[in-house]
Amino acid sequence: MYRSYFKRPIDFVASVALLIVLSPFIFITTLLIIWQNRGKAFFTQERPGRNEKPFKIIKFKTMTDQRNKQGELLPDKDRLTEVGKWVRKLSLDELPQLINVLKGEMSIIGPRPLLFKYVPLYSPEQRKRHLVRPGITGLAQVNGRNSITWSEKFRHDVYYVNKLSFGLDIKILILTIVKVLKREGINQSSDVPMRPFDGSN
Repeated sequence: MYRSYFKRPIDFVASVALLIVLSPFIFITTLLIIWQNRGKAFFTQERPGRNEKPFKIIKFKTMTDQRNKQGELLPDKDRLTEVGKWVRKLSLDELPQLINVLKGEMSIIGPRPLLFKYVPLYSPEQRKRHLVRPGITGLAQVNGRNSITWSEKFRHDVYYVNKLSFGLDIKILILTIVKVLKREGINQSSDVPMRPFDGSN
């Protein structure tokens, strides 16, 4: 019943409330990033949502678009701005996704939306992660995030889909808050990015 009737209304109310309460932080962060990036505050990218329906995820733009002489983007660590480093350390980079939640494209809690190029590489079991709306935070994020393998991430995602409940969402939310306050395991390190999923790891 929670999955079908209550999760979406709760997400809607929560996203509205959080956007209002956090609006000063969002506004100040937007201004700082506009100043650092010379006008570009947000990064959008098409991701697979519920039932693999495409949507554009919104994030704060923490990296520049600097390229080498061959026209290739420089490594992430070379493009991460000073403001971007603080935005990531304070776990502010995901806040714009509250707009995605408001629009019904995402949920507060759910499997993180990954890249479309990974979809053909999933096993039938792993593909179940798309049976629910993707989330700003999820079970994999509070259980190690980049310190665990892709297989472990997907096991957490599928477990969440199978066991989705109000109690589980509350547990994940509390663990997320604790980890954000401890600055532990929420944001990916810019120096040691997780290697791309290739269908086996």
